[in-house]
Amino acid sequence: MEDELSCAVCHDLYKDPVLIDCDHSFCRSCITQYWEKAVTASCPICRKETSSRDLRPIRTLSNIVELFVKSDKGDKTQQECSRHQEKLKVFCKTDNQPICVICQISKNHQNHEMLPVEEAAGEFKMRRSCEELRTELDLIQEKQDECDDIKSDFEETLTHIQDQSVKTEKQIKAEFEKLHQFLREEERIVLEDLKLEKEKKSQEMKERIEKITEEISSLSITVQDIEQELSEQDNIKFLTKFPDIQRRVKRTLPEPQEVYPLINVGKYICSLQYRVWKKMLTVINTAPVTFDPNTASPSLLLSEDLSTVRYTGKRQQLPDNPERFDPCVCVLGSEGFTSGKHSWEVEVGNKTDWDVGVAKESINRKEGITISPDNGYWAMALEEGNEYWAYEETLKRLDLSVKPRKIRVCLDYEGGKVSFYNSDNKSHIYTFTGTFAEKLYPYFSPGLTDGGKNTEPLKICPRTVTIQEDEGFNPSSK
Repeated sequence: MEDELSCAVCHDLYKDPVLIDCDHSFCRSCITQYWEKAVTASCPICRKETSSRDLRPIRTLSNIVELFVKSDKGDKTQQECSRHQEKLKVFCKTDNQPICVICQISKNHQNHEMLPVEEAAGEFKMRRSCEELRTELDLIQEKQDECDDIKSDFEETLTHIQDQSVKTEKQIKAEFEKLHQFLREEERIVLEDLKLEKEKKSQEMKERIEKITEEISSLSITVQDIEQELSEQDNIKFLTKFPDIQRRVKRTLPEPQEVYPLINVGKYICSLQYRVWKKMLTVINTAPVTFDPNTASPSLLLSEDLSTVRYTGKRQQLPDNPERFDPCVCVLGSEGFTSGKHSWEVEVGNKTDWDVGVAKESINRKEGITISPDNGYWAMALEEGNEYWAYEETLKRLDLSVKPRKIRVCLDYEGGKVSFYNSDNKSHIYTFTGTFAEKLYPYFSPGLTDGGKNTEPLKICPRTVTIQEDEGFNPSSK
């Protein structure tokens, strides 16, 4: 290393290194003095003449030389006695430290057992202490392997995060495109209606204009005729025709105009956004709860809109993050609650095995779990196709006369209640009571396949949105 960092002229470490045209480097003072003595400016190494005597400083090389000098000094310092600046050649076995020859004859080390450092090093390598070091080294190696595994997990998680971002961005764009498409279609319908009304009423006004134009022409002829009659010089003839003239005048007078067929602007503009919003509620997903994919067991498959979950039996390559259930086939809702009343409806269909309810944020999600209020779960379940249970501290069998296809879960946080209802006939199934002190999340498990009888997914049902309007309510004035 020292040779690589030495000048070819002075054979010492570079001092203010510079670069000449042929890309060889020297100390600034060395190359300057060399050129002063030489007839032509040439390189001391390759003898190539240079057309320019410009010297380009190499700061990176200068920094490397400086670091090398500091490192070399440090190494020499470690090899020397701090008190006598002599090399450490002797090892004091009594004090378990290397010393110099001056320390060896000092009072501090009188009657101490000494060995040359080479012999002491060999003895230590053969002694039990070396075995202890080997054991510790093995532990360190194990720790390194563990860190390597963690690093690998982190790298896989990073890849998963990037994949999540790409898929989520694609889904967001798709969902907004659906809304945009809906709005564009609504806009097209409204504009088409406006166009049809415009054409209809424009045609009606054109017909009126044509008709009134004919009337104007007829009236013009009548006026000319009457003016001619009025100019009659024979008084007897005039008086004889006068009653007929009066009748003709009355008959030709224009009838009063009807109301103009203007476009009903209010029909299109009034409460436009409100009306479109109401219609939009019939096409968008209004599910009050969605599944959280970061909590889903690797054996569960969620739909893109996060409203259905099914057990696949095949493990996906997913990060083993703390929030994820594994190996239990469970998943939580995306939103947790710390207050208020909340409800959601789960379609269980003809499944033979499922769990639904709520769970605390701090629940155990790894290895085996026991579902009970003491462990942070308030849930009911179906097993074996016809056995309904409430997961109290002691399992409680529920006798249901009707097999529910939809279960409504109702949480009253302040009231300390979690209730379950059969959505089909609105009948009450069971209510847990207790005290809640932390965030609660909707809890679900679609169960295993049960020999192919339990393959249907669990599905969170969209909420039916009803808009109650007071009598005489005018949305445009609100």
